[in-house]
Amino acid sequence: MTHTRSNHWLTIVGIGEDGWEGLSVQAKQAVEAAEVLYGGSRHLSHIPMAVNATRVAWPSPLAPAINEILEQRGQRKVTVLASGDPMLHGVGVTLTRTLNNEEYHVIPGVSAFSLACARMGWPVSEVTLLSLVHRPIEQVVRHLAPGQRLVLYSEDGTTPAAIARLLTNAGYSESRLHVFENLGGANEEHRSELAAAWIGELCGNLNLIALICAVDATARPLSIVPGLPDEAFETDGQFTKREVRAATLARLAPLAGQMLWDVGAGTGTIGIEWMRVHPSCSCIAFEEREDRAARITTNAKRLGVPSLKVIQGQAPATFAELPSPHAIFIGGGVGDEGLFEACWERLASGGRLVVNAVTIESESCLASWHRLYGGELVRIQVARAEPIGPAYGWRQTMPITQWVVTKS
Repeated sequence: MTHTRSNHWLTIVGIGEDGWEGLSVQAKQAVEAAEVLYGGSRHLSHIPMAVNATRVAWPSPLAPAINEILEQRGQRKVTVLASGDPMLHGVGVTLTRTLNNEEYHVIPGVSAFSLACARMGWPVSEVTLLSLVHRPIEQVVRHLAPGQRLVLYSEDGTTPAAIARLLTNAGYSESRLHVFENLGGANEEHRSELAAAWIGELCGNLNLIALICAVDATARPLSIVPGLPDEAFETDGQFTKREVRAATLARLAPLAGQMLWDVGAGTGTIGIEWMRVHPSCSCIAFEEREDRAARITTNAKRLGVPSLKVIQGQAPATFAELPSPHAIFIGGGVGDEGLFEACWERLASGGRLVVNAVTIESESCLASWHRLYGGELVRIQVARAEPIGPAYGWRQTMPITQWVVTKS
């Protein structure tokens, strides 16, 4: 079936720092045909006064203007100006989320991401793009790896200095920052400096950062493969140890876009490693103790997954009104009355549930549930070599009984 755009009411036009002259003929026609023209003040300033559309500059916050545009659905010809490619971390994503494909037409410009890669001589397909606009800066940590190429959309002029500090604290002080201001415009500027030497000067608000990650000689890069070193986490001793954690994540089987509930989260190790697998993975960690809940948030930020949600309180009372997860891990409170039943009820169809037990009593619960619901029971036992005088011997850790089941 062939679709046409002849009846669309909304056009979203990407515009660069080269302004009106940089627009294609099609983009200029869309602007000239508009009854209402939305955009940032700097975008609107590029449009010739001969264009008769009513001009509306974006307010702050943006949400009221988005609602206003959608309320005009089909009533007026609306054109929205957006930076570069509107569908690359742009307003086009927000505007089109609830619209039918036939209602709008997007005319992209050259993105700042593509321009940055061109300036650096980097293959676009081999570079990771992150937007820090209204997003926590700690998300960058998850993507740090020797030789990794990153392009970061800055929040404002303070972002480069903040990134330099983050890199230095994470053991990547030798990484070189390339900061581009007004990219693609007549006033484009480029400055370059190592993270460790960045003096913290304020940059122009319209900037982005390109960098190649370079690890310090004494630093230890962290993999996104589950099983981070135990010492990577701040803990009071209540956490799932490395080998068991890796085995547990393998059975939880995180997939892109899926949500985990980490019940009785303790230090938050399982939920954090779940989210490190892919940027679109999400997690809600449930923890009864206030101090541990705060520690989970600290660990999540330090390890690059600041969007992990922590709910402090006693489960399952804290489950109310939350979306059903694709997977649940019960690491604490296995014997609490009604906890498993509430988890099982809320787990999405086809979802995975993994429960780790240490005590004889909790192991008995797993055996009972296994008889009722099926799944697999696994015993995990780890031994570590430790000094015994001048020699080494094996010291056994406490055995873990693990129950894994998929909800039909």
